[in-house]
Amino acid sequence: MRVDVLIVGAGFAGAVLAERSASAGKSVLLIDKREHVGGNAYDELDKDGLLVHRYGPHIFHTNSALVSDYLSRFTDWRSYEHRVLAVVEGEHYPIPINQTTVNRLYGLDLDEAGVAAFFERVREPRDPVKTSEDVVLNSVGRDLCDKFFRGYTRKQWGLDLSQLSAQVAARVPVRTNTDDRYFTDSFQKMPAEGYTKMFDRMLQHPNIRVELGADFEALRDRVTWDRLFYTGPIDEYFRFRHGKLPYRSLRFEHEHRVGVDRFQSVGTVNYPNDHDFTRITEFKHLTGQQHPGTSIVREYPQAEGDPYYPIPRPENQEVLRRYDVLAKAERSVFFVGRLAQYRYYNMDQVVAASLKIGETVFHDPTLLM
Repeated sequence: MRVDVLIVGAGFAGAVLAERSASAGKSVLLIDKREHVGGNAYDELDKDGLLVHRYGPHIFHTNSALVSDYLSRFTDWRSYEHRVLAVVEGEHYPIPINQTTVNRLYGLDLDEAGVAAFFERVREPRDPVKTSEDVVLNSVGRDLCDKFFRGYTRKQWGLDLSQLSAQVAARVPVRTNTDDRYFTDSFQKMPAEGYTKMFDRMLQHPNIRVELGADFEALRDRVTWDRLFYTGPIDEYFRFRHGKLPYRSLRFEHEHRVGVDRFQSVGTVNYPNDHDFTRITEFKHLTGQQHPGTSIVREYPQAEGDPYYPIPRPENQEVLRRYDVLAKAERSVFFVGRLAQYRYYNMDQVVAASLKIGETVFHDPTLLM
């Protein structure tokens, strides 16, 4: 079989590149080893008719008009601002840590300037800031670090804060005001009919052929292509020549509650210090669906299983560097996305990167329009 473009992986990167390649007039074969499109953003109706995210919550947010305008071709949206609470010593507190968190936790009545002064008083200055522990201690000090960050990190990553690069903790802001939204992006919406419907529309182009349950290794000797966009693990593409890159995986425990309208007051509740799971998400908050019951998911981080999170440590970056050397030597092969680039991407960042790569590869600026 011969195609202009072969794309491995039908998540955000693969779907965007398939649609853009097809729009550039190319014949496209898009494959995925799973039996569905959408990657980890795949959603479906559970047996009770509630729309759930099989692989944990995916909350869309972006400051990019380019990204939101592009995806809006394939979906309508519903407004949704994600809010998260963390359970500490049996009480629920807003996370990211904000003015309300500090005042309720310590029995204070501080205004914004007072909270800023509080952080300045309790912080432990670190210079240089190299690890996630440095980031948190430098920002909010040891007590808040131990109550909200250390236990959650150990469960999520199987490592202490001091063993992770600074970029992990740097993703979570700290606020002095009362803003309790988890994200502050200008565009915070969810696909009105779900992610899977959006992906289906993206892939309806007549130039796109989709094969599910298809393994790249089984195809690479019987399919020829002009260009390959690869979104799977980069070490797997090179048959682990420099060893395996470590990933953190997750196990999901879905549960439906009959006759329960709401299980919790916000979309996600974190459990930094209790239980083996890190958080519980209730999907009706995210989707706005009306239903007499509700569905939740508990997330259990684990070392083995499908790769979800690249582990940001210096020794892993050194292995990645060696794979990047191999990747640069590949002709007409482009490595795109979280697994292929071994980088933590938000969904909108993946879309933006994929749009840019499509425009660059095909020398067609209209592919960004």
